[in-house]
Amino acid sequence: MKKLLTLGAVVLTATVLQAAPKKLLVVSTTTGFRHSSIETGEKILAQLAKDSGAFTVDFVQQPPGHAPTGFPKKLEPDTAEAAWNDQLKSVLQKLSPENLKNYDGVLFLSTTGNLPIPDQQGFLDWIKAGHAFIGIHAAADTFHGWPEFAEMLGGEFAHHGKQVGVECLNQDTKNPATAHLGKSWTIQQEEIYQFKNYDPTKVHDLLILDKHPESNADGHFGVAWTKQYGSGKVFYTSLGHREDVWDTDPAIKDRKNSVEISTAYQAHVLGGIKWALGLDAGAQSVKKP
Repeated sequence: MKKLLTLGAVVLTATVLQAAPKKLLVVSTTTGFRHSSIETGEKILAQLAKDSGAFTVDFVQQPPGHAPTGFPKKLEPDTAEAAWNDQLKSVLQKLSPENLKNYDGVLFLSTTGNLPIPDQQGFLDWIKAGHAFIGIHAAADTFHGWPEFAEMLGGEFAHHGKQVGVECLNQDTKNPATAHLGKSWTIQQEEIYQFKNYDPTKVHDLLILDKHPESNADGHFGVAWTKQYGSGKVFYTSLGHREDVWDTDPAIKDRKNSVEISTAYQAHVLGGIKWALGLDAGAQSVKKP
């Protein structure tokens, strides 16, 4: 009887461990332009984690003091600027290789600028060792001048024009980030990024445009993709500038996108997170850089 109880306890423990949610660290700090949708994104990501039960989220958030949106203004006097920079370095200690042992993935939520993370190479090595990286919108506008980061991500922000409506063409109808979107997905208004250091042969495209968002010239323009980075998985979507892309609240201020678009976008992000964390493999193959 004692052996049976022991065996039962082992099976129960293994089941609980197998069902334990993944741990995701969400970083939303900025040293460049700060998007007004970051706070909305944080709220939605927390809700997606709670509702799915598939993962939990911890946050690395902006220290108080700088402007909440737009381009940062230098703090006066210089001692105040130095103190704020010290606070930023302090919160970003969560990205140290030692602390990252507590997480299965990291998500950059419209981060911008050169973030003072404690160990850049250690961060990339951690992803390459088999962890997840998820980048949303301005994650591609982060760490200009660090080519290894752009290589990991699959592209680097170059510029954008005015907000436009676009028809995104679905290149993978089986990936969990895009399986719900059909052959194409029309977004009524969004800020569309153009990229440098983006090579479609080195990523697995999920969403593309076949027309330039401003000139309407034919071409191949990446919108969202996945890639393998060593043993790690990377998911990036350039969408997510506007609050009404993120939020399904029909009363949100200056809504231009339908609630259905917001619902689809949340499923897009959730599917990408699950894919990167190894929770939903879909039915695709990925290309190594």
